[in-house]
Amino acid sequence: MQKTNKDIKIGFFGTPEYSVMTLKALRDAGFIISFVVTMPDRPKGRKMILTPSPVKVWALEHNIPVLQPEKLKEEVFQESLKKFNSDVFVVMAYGKIIPDEVLNMPKHKTLNIHPSLLPQFRGPCPIEGAILHDVKNTGVSIIKIDSEMDHGPIVIQKKATLEHWPPQAEVLGKELVQIGSDLLVSILPNWISGKIQEVPQDHAKATYTKLITKEDGLIDLSDDPYQNYLKIQAYHDWPSAFFFKDGKRIKITQARFENGKLIIEKIIPEGKSETTY
Repeated sequence: MQKTNKDIKIGFFGTPEYSVMTLKALRDAGFIISFVVTMPDRPKGRKMILTPSPVKVWALEHNIPVLQPEKLKEEVFQESLKKFNSDVFVVMAYGKIIPDEVLNMPKHKTLNIHPSLLPQFRGPCPIEGAILHDVKNTGVSIIKIDSEMDHGPIVIQKKATLEHWPPQAEVLGKELVQIGSDLLVSILPNWISGKIQEVPQDHAKATYTKLITKEDGLIDLSDDPYQNYLKIQAYHDWPSAFFFKDGKRIKITQARFENGKLIIEKIIPEGKSETTY
C-alpha cells in the first residue's frame, strides 16, 4: 500500500532562507519533518554576533529537532540520525559534503533539489551561473545524491518560464527553489513507493560553476555593456558588482540595459549611503 504524505518521515539538510522555502512546502503538504541538520551557528555582522541559520530558527519555531555537527563522519552524529528512522533524506542548500554512509542511511536514500537542468551548472552557484552565461532556459533538477558533486541520477526535472530576463539572482533563486519544492512534494509519495525510475545524467555534457568570491564583483565599465549588466544582476545580493573611481569602491545596486547601453541607476559609494548615479 502506498504511503500517504502524513506517513512519510523526512530528514532534512539545509541552511539558508532557500532551504526554509522547501521545509515550508514539505510541512504544508503534511510530510513529517523528523529532524533538520544545518550549519553550526556562525558570527555575523559588524559585531560578529553568533547567529543561527534560518533553518535552525524555523525548526525551533516548529519544535523540530536540530542537529549542527561540525563533522558528519562522527559516529555519535550518525547514530543519532538512525534513531529517527527516516524514510528519505532531503538536501536543499546545506553547505557541507555529506558522506556516503549518511546518504545511504534511509531506505529510500537521499534526494537533492538543484536549481539547474543538470548536468548543466553543477557546483555551488548554479543560479548565478545561469545569469552570467545568459541561459534563459534554465530550470530545476531533483536527483538522488551519490558520492560525486551533483552527479547522481535524475529523478525529475522541470523547466522554468521567466517573464523578465535577466533577473537578479535572488529573484531567480526564489523562483527555482519554489518550483523545486513543489516538484519534490508532488513526486515524493511515488518515489517512496518505487514508482519512479531515476535516469543517469549525461556526464559528458556536464558544466560547472565555481564558488563566487568578493573580487568577482569587479567590473570594467569599458567592457561589453550587456555582460556587465549580467554581472550586476547575478551579483546583486552578494558580492555586489562594483567599480573604482578616484580610488574609491562604488557598489552598483540598480541598473538596466536599454538600447544596447548599460544604465546605472543607483550606487553606494564607499563609506556613504545609497544614492542615484
